[in-house]
Amino acid sequence: MAPKQSLLSTPLHGIYIPAGLLVLGAAIIDKNYVPHAIGLAILLSVFKVARGKPTKVLKPDVFQDFELVDKTVISHNVAIYKFALPRPNNILGLPIGQHVSIAANIDGKEIVRSYTPTSSDADLGHFNLLVKSYPTGNISKYLANLKIGQTIRARGPKGQFVYTPNMVRAFAMIAGGTGITPMLQIVRAITENPEDKTEIDLIFANVNKEDILLKEDLDELAEKHSNFRVHYVLNNPPEGWKGGVGFVTADLIKDWCPGPAKDVKVLICGPPPMVSAMKKATTALGFEPAKPVSKLDHQVFCF
Repeated sequence: MAPKQSLLSTPLHGIYIPAGLLVLGAAIIDKNYVPHAIGLAILLSVFKVARGKPTKVLKPDVFQDFELVDKTVISHNVAIYKFALPRPNNILGLPIGQHVSIAANIDGKEIVRSYTPTSSDADLGHFNLLVKSYPTGNISKYLANLKIGQTIRARGPKGQFVYTPNMVRAFAMIAGGTGITPMLQIVRAITENPEDKTEIDLIFANVNKEDILLKEDLDELAEKHSNFRVHYVLNNPPEGWKGGVGFVTADLIKDWCPGPAKDVKVLICGPPPMVSAMKKATTALGFEPAKPVSKLDHQVFCF
């Protein structure tokens, strides 16, 4: 989706007024200069408009530094990190369904991990990462200790999945923990596009209710868009919980998601044990068996 602010980043009065003054000044000095002044005004106007258009920043094979400008703490081990792009009218340039690689030198070794931003190319001048810090994590702990003004290195786009509108009739999405980020990226792309009629059922599994990330965003999207439904599953549900309980099973997937069909695709993202279990469950339900490395044309795709 193209950023809605692109025209606003290049005010028209910033083109008309200087161009008009340039031509008027030429006419006052010597009318013979007017054609040259008009030509120069046109060139300057084109240059200014071009500079105002959003430009993509990511490079697939080159790590670049991005400065941390804000950090929003969600819980004791989860935060949203906001990184500035070089210019206010820059965009990350990340296709829907793809991710970025984040690198850091830790104990003398370069460690690289993949993350899907929660922001999109509709957000100018920055990108956001939702990260859960694990005690044994490398990049996640590095990010947790990052101070405002410090930088990370990122490159991209990366990944085998690229979403295009109406590519399938329906998605069955199964996510666990921070595995929600690629799902939310796709859900937002679908619900923000009135021409996209894709149906979405998302099963989101967590341990405790307070572990459910971005719940307000998901609930709001589900309330506003009839083609998106979210189903929560908890290992340790609170009293009065009305969602699923325990682990995600084949029966839950059958009850909440569309069945196997050529125009239905399953998307899975979460901790490795969960991904492994979901591969077996979807195969048991009649979906094509998930491959070791997922490709765009596979019926079951694991991020």
